[in-house]
Amino acid sequence: MAKTGRKATFAALEKQAERMADRPMRLLFAEDPNRFQRFSVKAGDILLDYSKNRVDEEVMDALFAFARSVDVEGRRDAMWAGEPINSTEHRSVLHMALRYQGDQPVKVGGEDVMPGVRETLANIKVFSDMVRDGSIRGTAGEQFTDIVNIGIGGSDLGPAMVTLALEPYTRADLRAHYVSNVDGAHMHDTLKRLDPSRTLFIVASKTFTTDETMTNAASARKWIADALGEAAVNDHFAAVSTNIAACQAFGIKQDRIFGFWDWVGGRYSVWSAIGLPVAIAVGFENFEKFLKGAAEMDAHFLSAPLEKNLPVIMGLIGVWYRNAWGFATHAVLPYDQRLSRFTAYLQQQDMESNGKSVTLAGKAVNWSTGPIVWGEPGTNGQHAFYQLIHQGTDVIPCDFLIAANPQEDLPPHHAKLVANVLAQSEALMLGKTEKEVEAELEAQGLGEDEIAALTPHKVFPGNRPSNTIMYGKLTPETLGALVALYEHKVFVQGTIWNVNSYDQWGVELGKQLAKALLPKVEGKAEWKDHDASTQGLLAYYHELRK
Repeated sequence: MAKTGRKATFAALEKQAERMADRPMRLLFAEDPNRFQRFSVKAGDILLDYSKNRVDEEVMDALFAFARSVDVEGRRDAMWAGEPINSTEHRSVLHMALRYQGDQPVKVGGEDVMPGVRETLANIKVFSDMVRDGSIRGTAGEQFTDIVNIGIGGSDLGPAMVTLALEPYTRADLRAHYVSNVDGAHMHDTLKRLDPSRTLFIVASKTFTTDETMTNAASARKWIADALGEAAVNDHFAAVSTNIAACQAFGIKQDRIFGFWDWVGGRYSVWSAIGLPVAIAVGFENFEKFLKGAAEMDAHFLSAPLEKNLPVIMGLIGVWYRNAWGFATHAVLPYDQRLSRFTAYLQQQDMESNGKSVTLAGKAVNWSTGPIVWGEPGTNGQHAFYQLIHQGTDVIPCDFLIAANPQEDLPPHHAKLVANVLAQSEALMLGKTEKEVEAELEAQGLGEDEIAALTPHKVFPGNRPSNTIMYGKLTPETLGALVALYEHKVFVQGTIWNVNSYDQWGVELGKQLAKALLPKVEGKAEWKDHDASTQGLLAYYHELRK
């Protein structure tokens, strides 16, 4: 039976992969001195070099045709038009509205959402400015020196990543901390160096019911009440939530409650009031620049032809490797220490979005979806896992990120950093042949037997793909553009795989079982209705607790 639709297109891509199997990148570069110009593209000052990939013009043409056949452009426009493309939750997907810089209405269900967005931003500006200048103080009249954000998932990963990335824009006398794990160690180790009278907490939970967040919030509340008295809670807490009644019952003033909307998914919410700790840490002006950079990438994504569209190209290349080559993982390797949480942020953005096994119609997918996203900053990773990337049995496509200009004036650090990132992508592409290894060892004066024994260990297969993303400097605008770039890449891939990138039912089952298990862990109920493993672990846990 002939394959049709996506099945047929994926099968055609596999044929393209077979054709490219005998055309390593070494050969492609040797044949085409203009390969870099042909396979690189810019948006603003962000350059995407995708020439070190197993692609030629025929492959890229097939990928662009695939994108058009599944109407990536139409679904993109439907998202921006406010249509409920999150079909399982009947919601629009409009995180782009949170950073929109234009004056046109952006509608959901016929209602322009921009007045509400701008009002929330204005409230964030007022509050963050007053915390920063000392107009808002603790109950004892002390100026806040420490802001502790309590959230989890998108309410933690986004603002934590952005605050760290924008460290050059922070103040030494105003520190931001992030507590997410329900493990008491996270809260304990954060608070032990802080002064309650100078600490402000932000509780970030849309429903104000997220178990981990509310457990941590209760501990923080007790810490403040024990040190400063129950009445101090009002002065030391703010919230990002839509559940105003629950926030007020907790002890948070209404003018310190910042809301957002159901058309903002958690992993896309750093642009909303979830970014409040970022605005306090780096100043609202820099937070606005962060939004502006994302808006510029949005404009590029919405208007650039597919062949020049950075998120589209990155998304298509990812599909090419995931589906035509069977490469299951993708490494994101920022050569920037301040992007040390960037990959962790992308793990949620990508894997929670496209880690799906049913289509939009609820049928089983017949192709692989979301890759495993992982990585660490360079050059640390070079001394940890690059061995596997270069010589392991699995091919791991990589994204390298590097700024041309550092924030610091510490020569020769940055020149060495740039040399390393360029060397890695070149080494992955070129590899080192058996003849090259033999010639190198012979030049070192080794004998024939030693050369024969050592050569297999020093051969690098090469032909291992990578993108390099280069930009001027890691400013707030650039960071915003980079985050938006990956958001849109995820959208493109979800459209091609025909999955809903904006729900996350996969996180629910564990939560349900944990709630049922809690009284059994606490010793308040029997646990005989569980499987043998869970029963055995509970029994041993209680034995150790004795």
